[in-house]
Amino acid sequence: MGKTLAYKILEDHLLEGKLVPGEEITIKMDQTLTQDSTGTMVYLQLEAMDIEKVKTELSVAYIDHNTLQTGFENADDHAFIKSVAQRHGVIFSKPGNGICHQLHLESYGIPGKTLLGSDSHTPTGGGLGMIAIGAGGLDVAVAMAKGTYSLTVPEVFKVELKGQLRPWVSAKDVILKVLQELTVKGGVGRIIEYTGEGVKSLSVTDRATITNMGAELGATTSVFPSDENTKAFLEHEGRDADFVELKADDDAEYDGELVIDLGELVPMAAKPHSPDNVDTVEAIGEIKVDQVAIGSCTNSSYTDLMKVAQILKGKKVHPDVSLVISPGSSKITEKMAQNGALADIIASGARIIENACGPCIGMGQSPKSGAVSLRTFNRNFKGRSGTNDAQVYLVSPETAALSAINGVLSDGTKSGLSIDQPEMADFVQNESFIVYPEGHDTSNTEVEMGPNIKPFPRGEAPFSDIITSVTLKAGDNITTDDIMPSDSRLLPYRSNVPHLANYCFEKIDSEFAARCKEAGQCSIVGGENYGQGSSREHAALAPLYLGVRFVIAKSFARIHRSNLINSGIIPLVFEDPADYDKIEQGATLILEDIVDQLKESAFSGIITVVDIHAGKIYRCVANFSELEREMLLAGGKINYIKSNE
Repeated sequence: MGKTLAYKILEDHLLEGKLVPGEEITIKMDQTLTQDSTGTMVYLQLEAMDIEKVKTELSVAYIDHNTLQTGFENADDHAFIKSVAQRHGVIFSKPGNGICHQLHLESYGIPGKTLLGSDSHTPTGGGLGMIAIGAGGLDVAVAMAKGTYSLTVPEVFKVELKGQLRPWVSAKDVILKVLQELTVKGGVGRIIEYTGEGVKSLSVTDRATITNMGAELGATTSVFPSDENTKAFLEHEGRDADFVELKADDDAEYDGELVIDLGELVPMAAKPHSPDNVDTVEAIGEIKVDQVAIGSCTNSSYTDLMKVAQILKGKKVHPDVSLVISPGSSKITEKMAQNGALADIIASGARIIENACGPCIGMGQSPKSGAVSLRTFNRNFKGRSGTNDAQVYLVSPETAALSAINGVLSDGTKSGLSIDQPEMADFVQNESFIVYPEGHDTSNTEVEMGPNIKPFPRGEAPFSDIITSVTLKAGDNITTDDIMPSDSRLLPYRSNVPHLANYCFEKIDSEFAARCKEAGQCSIVGGENYGQGSSREHAALAPLYLGVRFVIAKSFARIHRSNLINSGIIPLVFEDPADYDKIEQGATLILEDIVDQLKESAFSGIITVVDIHAGKIYRCVANFSELEREMLLAGGKINYIKSNE
């Protein structure tokens, strides 16, 4: 039996375990990336591990999320990250250089390498033929400290692409179609591997758009082969020496399959408020548009923005529309300034904002009350834009630009207008935004720590019974945005968990934090796909700070489940989903003899929870690996590491 591309790369990096779905393995991690919104916590955790130099081949700290400096907090975080990066041998990318995933694709990603990032959209690197995985910050800190990462072996699901995209249909429409077919839970426990003749018609940046939004499927990662298109991309970036041809064996077997004919696709849009709430632009109709935002790590590449410039050239943005554009990197902005495309965009009435994540994570450019906002981003969760009653649609750059001119959602295939595929351009690295930790001894670099940076909370080792009050009963598809809101008001406090914790779950229940403080020890009950979305470990650290000891849900999103375990919070899954309906908010739940239940000699994969007032016992699936049980018994990953030094 032949091998999938994903398993070839994993096998090449395998250090411990067997490459069998469901088994736990440890792999060599070649590269890591962090961004500033999660990075401060990552580097606090790295400092706590008392290492000198990182053990990876390459680690990069990007500043791209919290670039709006309305006070000292963000600037202090950046200074802290820069000093720790210098101390431990990490490359530092200054604010203004661009978005981490676009920059890493341009400058550092290498086919066949492994990459772990403290951002859920790290799988963008799969467009280059990497195994690129998003994870919680502590996992990334450990990867830097040890050069390894442990994970449960995913299944590999094939998406076979046939044919070729028509004009006005783009890579964004491909991944929206996949989301429509598989849903936001369809990638859980899977690597999505793209194959077929249609792959050859997609550029690396097209592929990166698709792998980027694989995160919305809940997938561990997504990957494309490395071929002539990959070689051409690396040559244009001045990195042709990094090219390696990679592909699956012709007789590779997969754990599932979806076939998509690219030639049959039409412009698509994800309707409010979920990336899988997808329909065709034509079916949605010509709804009035108030705001259009183009950019983010999904659609801010050179070719994306050159298409936008082509559509806008000689035209005017509709008087009722605010169009904002954020290029993905300083190199892209510089090139478009040189070739005149930037002037065409500005002449249309568009607003050019910083090369950063910006409005994608609610950092500015919130739409007006009740607005319809078209965005080329990857998520449209309710309130994520910063305006709670906004209606956010996810679309391609082509659809976004045309709609900005017309003032209504518009299908380019019905417009009668032509659009050409932009030619690739040659780039050189903009070293003005890069700080390398080379050339001198950096081990004694003083770490700068501003007053807003607080120590991260650590879990407690469980003892005997854990008695809790259910301080929240939540529904299905709870996102990390729901748990720990992310907007311009709170992002500057990502390094201050005690402050952030006051806003935990505020979108769902504004009294949650107060109830937790009163109860002391708490538990949460959730529905399907609990913790989907961003990799931010603050969605585990804030509940930990508030006293949450365990969460019972119908199912968990992969990264959030890992973050809970890393923090020392026990994630449990109802054996019988109907038990969810039997537990009321305010109930007293007890994990009896939890230490004995978790110990190897007695561990059965089932943990019992007692509802003391209702007189009920609930059986919960606890499919923890041996390492996960040891971490929970230690009260979290940091405690486990420190106790085993």
